[in-house]
Amino acid sequence: MTPKLFIEKQTHFVLWRPGATKPAPRLYIGTIDPEQSEIYVNFQEIPLKCSLQFPELWTIAAQDCNLKDGQVYWYWFKVPDTDPYNEYSQVRYCTDPFAWTVDRRFYGPVKLQPEQGKPQPASVILYRDRQLIPCDPSGRVFEPSRDRAATLAANNQIVVYKLPTRWPETTETGETILQEGTFRDVLFLCDREIKSPHLAKIEQLKSEKAYLAKLGINALELLPIADSEDPDNWGYGTSHYFAADFSLGYSDREDVPTAASDVARLADLCQQLGIRFFLDMAIAFAQENPYRHINFMDFFVQWGTGDPEQENREGFGGDLFKYNYWVEGYHPFTGEKAWFVPAREYLKLYLLHWLEAYGVSGLHFNSINNIGNHDFVQEITEMAREWWCNPEKNSLAVCDARDDDFLVVATEASVPVRLIHQNRINGLWNDKFRQILRQVILGKNAVGDRSFEWSVRKLIDCCFLGYTDGTQAINYITAHDVGGFGNERFYNYLINNGITDEAAIEARIKLAMVCLLTAVGIPLILAGDEFGDAQEFERDEDYGDRRHIDPVNYHRLKDAWRQRTFEYVSRLIRFRVNSKALAVNDTNFLHADYNQGKRVLVWRRGFGDDTVVVVANFSDYCTPEPLSESAEYVIPNWPKTPEGKRWYEVTQDRLVSSERAGREPIFPWEGKVYTLVSY
Repeated sequence: MTPKLFIEKQTHFVLWRPGATKPAPRLYIGTIDPEQSEIYVNFQEIPLKCSLQFPELWTIAAQDCNLKDGQVYWYWFKVPDTDPYNEYSQVRYCTDPFAWTVDRRFYGPVKLQPEQGKPQPASVILYRDRQLIPCDPSGRVFEPSRDRAATLAANNQIVVYKLPTRWPETTETGETILQEGTFRDVLFLCDREIKSPHLAKIEQLKSEKAYLAKLGINALELLPIADSEDPDNWGYGTSHYFAADFSLGYSDREDVPTAASDVARLADLCQQLGIRFFLDMAIAFAQENPYRHINFMDFFVQWGTGDPEQENREGFGGDLFKYNYWVEGYHPFTGEKAWFVPAREYLKLYLLHWLEAYGVSGLHFNSINNIGNHDFVQEITEMAREWWCNPEKNSLAVCDARDDDFLVVATEASVPVRLIHQNRINGLWNDKFRQILRQVILGKNAVGDRSFEWSVRKLIDCCFLGYTDGTQAINYITAHDVGGFGNERFYNYLINNGITDEAAIEARIKLAMVCLLTAVGIPLILAGDEFGDAQEFERDEDYGDRRHIDPVNYHRLKDAWRQRTFEYVSRLIRFRVNSKALAVNDTNFLHADYNQGKRVLVWRRGFGDDTVVVVANFSDYCTPEPLSESAEYVIPNWPKTPEGKRWYEVTQDRLVSSERAGREPIFPWEGKVYTLVSY
């Protein structure tokens, strides 16, 4: 069922829950010609009307606003400012809290002093046939094609690509600068025929297939893409939850902003390609959200007032949402009088908008410790899953949507697995995988572990960490926060730990990827790790304290060893998303060898004919004369080869003769992945 407030917005300008109404709220609306020196010439102020039934609902019918059919309009709500930190009593021009599009080229008409806060950007809407229609500032309306993949991959068969949309560029003087990316750059990674402002000129991305198609991933998660006041901080300081990020839809190489249509096009293209589209949600706090000024006390925690909702939460300079403040009034879902929490309903509407508009099939709640309300986390998780699996509600997702092709996960540094068992969420970013892998790849036990083998067992089988199913653990080698020793990009981590030889780095990156892509859990790859990208700006450089915006440098694919690494990882990804053996939880360690300085472990995933055997050498040991025909390393418990089958080694794309299966030589810091194939 479409929320009542969304239905109202199709024909009315709607202001929900203003905190001060003297003077009464007004709509400030008009057209803008960017060529004009004075942009507010064609604007008018129109009083909003208070609902007779609900004093917290103020509206005006679009047809009563003297609007021209087919015209794009820019508008604000003019309200008394409720910001408790503002000592100046004033009227504020606020962005529509439910704006589908914002235009940061234009801000409210009142010039504010710095101590009075920031002006807010324009809301944008198209008026056509008495309807208010979401559009770009150019008036472009994007209609999804609904030409979608027949099915999307189940949760246990996805590999997620985590993409920060920032790239480095080199100036004519040789200086490296940070370049803000766009949705069109991401579209180019999906379809090379799409014009990209920044990536199309990279020689290494020019091929017969788009980059993500070559890589083989089947799930894409960008850093938060709702509009942000502070894009330099991952975009996690969200401002306008219902609008696509303005900066990702606009660059100095484009004439008009296209965020709304670009993100819709991206979501649609992902669906067509069978790539699941995940939404990274920052719902613990907001930065410069309109409700800061429209009704602060209903939606946000005021610091220093003893509010119990502030306890143990961090807003990182933003405003923490209130998740336990109950009111009675107009319910935005039902349109009826009810008790509810305003912040909860606001963010549930945000989620529902992105689900309905873009067919999102996965959610990531960042920093749930700072949300500080597990009841709400469970409530929003259950709402999203119910919507996905209900064909009467889910009109944009694939027609045969299943419970196992939708996923809600969260991030929390302590990895509180209990929240999964309590059905609060479906899964967690498994940071323990990252921590353990970074130790074993140096040949060390993980911190506190009694043996090296125990560390590897926990790494490969997340059930040893308290999970009960592989879809509950999101495993990764590098997180998007690459600040601080031990957290840096994996390439830099190896360098910083004395692994400086190029061949040694290549070997250990490949072995790490074998562990990631054959372990129980959902693999997530931070963009660039698939070819050993380096951290662009170190901490002692100008960008050092902005670690969270470290860009992806696809230029580095020109290096021969990085190209080899990319091809190696691509083969593993393609195998992972199609392997039945790697989609189940079954894990059996067949062999461990610590003699003569070796650290060789062998594990088996799957059963019967659907079997994968991984041979991993976490040491400098090498079989003597490994290239000779007689060289061998014997694995005593190697599975029997069924009739009509033979072994295939995935990483090198080769068949293995029956007499050599389980007897091939091993090389330092190498991983081999074997599976059964038919003759």
